[in-house]
Amino acid sequence: MTTVPESRPADLVITGCTTLTHDGTDGAGGIGFTGDSAIVVRGGLIESITTPEAVAALPALERIDARGLLAMPGLINCHTHTPMVALRGIAEDLPIEEWFNDWIWPIETNLTDRDVELGALLACAEMIRGGVTTFADHYFAMDRVAAATEASGLRANLGAGYFSSEGAAGRERSLDFALRLRGAAGGRITTSLAPHAPYTVNDDDLAATAELAREHGLLVHIHAAENAEQTAASVAATGRTPIETLHRAGLLDVDLLVAHGTGLVHGTGSADGIGSSDGGVVADGGVAADDLAVLRRRTGRVAFATAPKGYLKFGWGPTPLRALASIGVPVGLATDGAASNNTLDVWESMTLTALSQKSTQRDPGWLTARQALDHATTQSARAVGLGDEIGALAPGRRADLILVDLTGPHTQPVHDHAATLVLSARSADVLTTIVDGKVLMRDRRLLTLDVPQIVSELTTRLPALTDRTHGRRIQDYDPS
Repeated sequence: MTTVPESRPADLVITGCTTLTHDGTDGAGGIGFTGDSAIVVRGGLIESITTPEAVAALPALERIDARGLLAMPGLINCHTHTPMVALRGIAEDLPIEEWFNDWIWPIETNLTDRDVELGALLACAEMIRGGVTTFADHYFAMDRVAAATEASGLRANLGAGYFSSEGAAGRERSLDFALRLRGAAGGRITTSLAPHAPYTVNDDDLAATAELAREHGLLVHIHAAENAEQTAASVAATGRTPIETLHRAGLLDVDLLVAHGTGLVHGTGSADGIGSSDGGVVADGGVAADDLAVLRRRTGRVAFATAPKGYLKFGWGPTPLRALASIGVPVGLATDGAASNNTLDVWESMTLTALSQKSTQRDPGWLTARQALDHATTQSARAVGLGDEIGALAPGRRADLILVDLTGPHTQPVHDHAATLVLSARSADVLTTIVDGKVLMRDRRLLTLDVPQIVSELTTRLPALTDRTHGRRIQDYDPS
């Protein structure tokens, strides 16, 4: 802990909390916990973490008595489609091709800019209430998502999605958005290029995207190797796995965020995350594919985002976190869109990530609670390109933090804070959400968004939005 030598008023002082720290004392991101702490915030940054006694006489514009609460870095939703909250629960118990072709992509032809903005506003409210302070979004009409982000007070990395079926205009629109909105909302908005996937964006467009990312210093946010069937279809059609396609395009040599990766092929050629010797994926020349070998050759900052609830619903395997950890590739936590995940609850993603990894690896010692928290904090921050700014409570980091109530009957007694957070706590236990030192929710009361008003207007628009009688689709799902 540090002392607080200044006497000028702080913007915010939080006292009496237990803090989640990254102190290098273990092998899971150095996660530990320090009781009876105080946090001083100035200019949107954490200035110090000290003791309540050290700040007792410090003037502050705002003070929060956090006795009995736990302070931790705000959660980061590393891959989502926020406007899709408008489609929550509309297409259930379906295989992915029917989900896309018969429901989601026909409905999305109806989207208006206002639909997108209302969905994004509702999503931001949900995430604030769930302790999410940063999200990475990949969708259409992203100027409206940026407006919702600014209004909400959240931090976001935003990318305007595109398909090769749009021609060069889609890629150019994505670049234009990324350059115009980079640094917006007082620096809370960063941007990315957002090609949809290797099966909807051709090799030339992927290579052009890599060049643009390199030229402008932009992150690329893409879906790839989403499931094993998709990987097998890619190999059958092109002789390459989706990850090999990204490598050939030069995307592994720039900053890259890959959503899902449950279809990564590794070890014996399996794409199920378990390492089965049966049914391996064979690439060019009859040689078993190995995406790990390809990823080892990366020169860019490559990361994955995992959203386990949707994988369980679609009957997919998990993202192979253990394999990715073995080659130093970070994996952040995500929810995907609420049309597939039903919520934007990163607590749920954290719990399901820990449990699904134990189950598929058949190892109760893999992905401990502290490892899961490392994915939720440090690794998620790295995944969205903000590894030096967020993801830890430390002097000089952005003051993005949450206060969690662990006094409920479902969290008591607390023998181990890490286990309690990952396996017992829920999003409703978040009492206060703070971004850049600004309180967005205090004691469960939202301060920046009017949810009843948002829901009322969105509800009136749903009949036109969800109509599928026109027979159109924005794209056809064909994973090859």
